Amino acid sequence: HLQLVESGGGLVQPGGSLRLSCTASGFTLDDYAIGWLRQAPGKEREGVSCMSTSGDTTQYADSVEGRFTISRDNAKNTHYLQMNSLNPEDTAVYYCAAARLTPGVRSICIMDQSDYEYWGQGTQVTVSS
Repeated sequence: HLQLVESGGGLVQPGGSLRLSCTASGFTLDDYAIGWLRQAPGKEREGVSCMSTSGDTTQYADSVEGRFTISRDNAKNTHYLQMNSLNPEDTAVYYCAAARLTPGVRSICIMDQSDYEYWGQGTQVTVSS
């Protein structure tokens, strides 16, 4: 059974930090482009960050640039989203995702949810004092 399992969400005060983890089972993440997306109440799901299959390309939404960092540990079959300097506008359900691209596009990074094949269950992040 192919799945992504997330952990690490929760309640944090403004200015605080959280690290989200996403572990794959049933498949090997090093063959996949990875990403994190989020959906706030009443809003569309949006791309937060992505990393290419090769790991040499990353991209961030303007709203999180400089505060969030995406990474992957292929040995653990896990990828991460380190979130620093959190503010209330970051409150959302966060989803990890993975997509297996053709071999010729290992440096492509995906921010569009429609291109992802596998999804985590979502984890709530709430930033509030």
